[in-house]
Amino acid sequence: MPDNNDVLSPEHLVIIITATLIGTLVRIISIKLDYRQYPNYPNGYLIHVVTGGLAAAIGAFIIPTLMEKEFTAVTFLALAIQHFREVRKIERESLLDLEGDEYTKRGDAYIDGISKIFEARNYITLLVSFTTSLTIMLLQTLTDSTIWVEVAAGSAAGILLFYVLKYFTKRQKLRDIATVTQGKIEIRGSDLFVDGMFVSHLLGREEAKGWYLEDGLAAIIHPNKEHFLIPLLNGGQRQAILFEVTRRLGQKKLYSVQDPANGKIVIALVPIIKNFDLLKETILLTPLLETVKKNPELLNLTGGNHHHGK
Repeated sequence: MPDNNDVLSPEHLVIIITATLIGTLVRIISIKLDYRQYPNYPNGYLIHVVTGGLAAAIGAFIIPTLMEKEFTAVTFLALAIQHFREVRKIERESLLDLEGDEYTKRGDAYIDGISKIFEARNYITLLVSFTTSLTIMLLQTLTDSTIWVEVAAGSAAGILLFYVLKYFTKRQKLRDIATVTQGKIEIRGSDLFVDGMFVSHLLGREEAKGWYLEDGLAAIIHPNKEHFLIPLLNGGQRQAILFEVTRRLGQKKLYSVQDPANGKIVIALVPIIKNFDLLKETILLTPLLETVKKNPELLNLTGGNHHHGK
């Protein structure tokens, strides 16, 4: 083991470098560029990779500093956590500033969920790096293994933890609680109907009638179980759906109504890209928000209505 001096020992360098690299790697893996286009390439990528690298470095340094009896590392860790919370705050403010530039607003609930996710990913990165560091240190202390065995074992432990945490923090999507069917658009006088359900007054504008009859699309969201209608009718959840739909297909005109009596939600719009399959896929891939999951029963995918009688 290392001597007490001001120079890091080779053993500690192995711990720090390996843990930092693995932590940064899993942060890069967790960044996905999908149709939501967030974070934006390349500046958004750079910001999140850098903050992830810092989180990984913090996790990597915890074990070596404690071994050197530098207990100020605990204070440094507390400051890092405070920094991650600031990142979340900045992320939230940035998205709020962009609300007026979108076809439809994300809504406060969706923005809060996005900012929490980016904060949580920094914690995951830190934990992965710390686990990698701890594994290597234990092998160095308790066994006579070679450096490559230590690096391989530490990396495997860190990556395994990443996938465990990824599964644990995985968000459900609308496809887990609902199905989507195509609705038939009708114009009766100046009113817009979808599958016989009233949606909106078109104020008699012939232009609007033509838009919907020629280029309109309508989707009907059906909850798989009666109690799944509760999260679907949540204002923040409906706003998130509308945002994803208009962000992916564009929007010339949009209406959304709910029909609790029939257990349905109707979305009727005139998109820039007329493609119902794309519309359906977008709705089903919309994440379920944290704010609609306060009661676990609401999203119990295997449970039925067995609690309703209580």
